[in-house]
Amino acid sequence: MADTTVRIDGNTLRLPGGVAVRFIRTLRLPESGTHPLPPGLGEFPVRRVADYADSVPEAWRSRGGVMLPVYLREAMWLSFGGTTEPAALQVGVGKVCAVSGKPWSDRLSRKPQNYVVLPRQPWLDGINSGKGTVRQFVAVPLGLGATVEGQVTGEEVWGGVQLQSFALKEPQLARWREEELRRAEQARAMPQYGGYGAAMPMAAPAPQGAVPAPAAAPAGRRSRAAAAMGLGVGGSMRQEVYEDDRPLSDWSEGPAGRVFVHLVTPPEWRRITGEAPPPSPVDRAAYTRAGLPWFDYYDQDAEDLAPTDTLEAVKPVGDWLGDDHEPWQAPSPGQVTPLTDMQGKPVQDGDW
Repeated sequence: MADTTVRIDGNTLRLPGGVAVRFIRTLRLPESGTHPLPPGLGEFPVRRVADYADSVPEAWRSRGGVMLPVYLREAMWLSFGGTTEPAALQVGVGKVCAVSGKPWSDRLSRKPQNYVVLPRQPWLDGINSGKGTVRQFVAVPLGLGATVEGQVTGEEVWGGVQLQSFALKEPQLARWREEELRRAEQARAMPQYGGYGAAMPMAAPAPQGAVPAPAAAPAGRRSRAAAAMGLGVGGSMRQEVYEDDRPLSDWSEGPAGRVFVHLVTPPEWRRITGEAPPPSPVDRAAYTRAGLPWFDYYDQDAEDLAPTDTLEAVKPVGDWLGDDHEPWQAPSPGQVTPLTDMQGKPVQDGDW
């Protein structure tokens, strides 16, 4: 039987089939205009829900998975760097597909496509909402209607992020491995360049498999409801979501593994884990004045996936929470960089 275990390795989620996912802190973009890709500002810390069973809400225990701390209106992107073999990865925001806008499904679909193809898709910064663009993932509380989930379904029940991976079938995977061996021989003498965010110092990952021991709960203490968070959308940026060039029949019919990612407010993170949350997000104008890089990425051999009407209609969080008064300083042309193309503790799954 295939291993369906999801593991946590430092701050990296490792799904079956060699899929690696990191959650990266980043600058929040203005909600008007279209922008280059903002840089990475370090990883979000990720912890297993099962290690804090005495202090997380009961609903989280039943769903299992992992959690990470995020500030109101903080932006993030998902990095798939380190993924070792081809995989189809579904990304849900409140159990709404971030690629198709359709409800969460245990099956892959092509009309519309409800997954990203790894490792060709190196990262995902937001929902697929325009031709050659996405709208940035931005954290907002449930209950206001500002999340993608709330706008698409009319309800806010789940929040968080959901990930589910599908592997290639064995004959196709064997052929891919043979081709990779040939390509590796040809590429050994070629220089290597860093990818999106590589110019930024990333937070050092914890040692392999390191997850803090559960915080000791005071006698008689009971878990309580936490302030639930989900993902809405912010500014638009130039990023393609690539169309799969394989037939759907190449992929396994069932998922190899899945994980529910709970989003926690910083005060709740401290209460649940006993750890200090990361510092508040960096001031955007100060970052740009420092001359640090932004990015444009384009794969000339890949086709951009057309957005669906559902996701094109999602409104930015500013329409719900009010205007953003933080000053914006656009990067100079010289700051925009063009780009080209381990085992840890298992994460417990649950009912969702």
